[in-house]
Amino acid sequence: MDAKIKEFIDTVRMKNPGEDEFLQAVEEVVETVWEFYQENPHYQKAKILERMTEPERVIMFRVPWVDDSGEVQVNRGYRVEFNSAIGPYKGGLRFHPSVTLSGLKFLGFEQTFKNSLTSLPMGGGKGGSDFNPKGKSDYEIMRFCQAFMSELYRHIGPNTDVPAGDIGVGGREIGYLFGQYKKLRNEFTGVLTGKGWEFGGSLIRPEATGFGAIYFVREMLALKGQSLKGKTIALSGFGNVAWGAALKAVELGGKVVTLSGPDGYIYDPEGVSGDKIDFLLELRASNQDVIQPYADRYGVAFFEGKKPWEQKVDIAIPCAIQNELNEEDCKKLIENGCQLIAEASNMGCTAEAAFMATEKILFAPGKAVNAGGVAVSGLEMSQNSMRLNWNEEEVDSRLNDIMVNIHKVCVQYGTEVNGKINYIKGANVGGFVKVADAMIAQGVV
Repeated sequence: MDAKIKEFIDTVRMKNPGEDEFLQAVEEVVETVWEFYQENPHYQKAKILERMTEPERVIMFRVPWVDDSGEVQVNRGYRVEFNSAIGPYKGGLRFHPSVTLSGLKFLGFEQTFKNSLTSLPMGGGKGGSDFNPKGKSDYEIMRFCQAFMSELYRHIGPNTDVPAGDIGVGGREIGYLFGQYKKLRNEFTGVLTGKGWEFGGSLIRPEATGFGAIYFVREMLALKGQSLKGKTIALSGFGNVAWGAALKAVELGGKVVTLSGPDGYIYDPEGVSGDKIDFLLELRASNQDVIQPYADRYGVAFFEGKKPWEQKVDIAIPCAIQNELNEEDCKKLIENGCQLIAEASNMGCTAEAAFMATEKILFAPGKAVNAGGVAVSGLEMSQNSMRLNWNEEEVDSRLNDIMVNIHKVCVQYGTEVNGKINYIKGANVGGFVKVADAMIAQGVV
């Protein structure tokens, strides 16, 4: 690592001790934009990187609520409003026991670049709570969401901060959150995205991240004169992202052969398609959080406690959580003939795995690949502002155009001397430019 880069990273590390996820994200971005940063001294003079790595605002609050047995429970709530240079803060709410400030700062930082790449007017933010919706009744989830929004409503709004769903926050939770916001503010606005279609939501929002990921992969292959037709694909997870990716991959001629959960993964050599994809919706609705029932129902192999990256596939798309694909997994995939890895989860690969994949095969980072979800959230904001709803074909067409454009930006800024596209560099520099220019135009604020 360049000495000046190391000095910069060390300064950030001293300010954020123990925040490993956030520091990993900062290091990746800084290393890839540093050369561009040095070539443009007006960014240095304005201390753009120093300002970009510091969130504009961090809100932390307690969330007391009463469970079904009458016991008082206390959780912690967060909203990290990272950067509003190009629009209101935009990013999901995550309800999961693993939620920490470090994780949300990492996600908010990544969101800033991801939202910039979409070309829509959205800043970066993220929030959530260490509340676990698994095993809770509908009434408990409703009471928690109402308690959470009773504090959060002071800090958000359609022109200030527009949260969305994320892990543990689906249509049900968004509905409860929106209902409480509407009651407290006495207004009906597009303050949350991921809403039900009946009250301002957008069609294909649940599938959007997976759809967008496959559109991006299609563009990567097209640049090499290839297509998805006949390609075998390993997906991890079985939630909305994997569901959307499976739907679109099959539609474009690919064959999805793996899905995974915290209990292990399934391998379906005939391909996950048709009613098998529909079954993923049933699994999610059951709150089981395991994938083995798929293997039991369809008579396919289940590998307990393992990850799907040991299978021989053409394309690997992590769709679950951060750092789920490590250097050893990457090595195994490459040895088995995998030609492309694309992160549909945020920072789905460890830094070492991402570096190896970039060196050896085609690799694209989450901030580009999984931008489809927030892109459709941005389209939902537009529909809310105009008081109308677009049909499914219109939304999907706009999503496709956005992902094609993101790929073009990555190619524009990621071409190296040997002609190989460094998608990490392309996504980071491409996302950086728009935010940096907006920050300079607005002065030191």
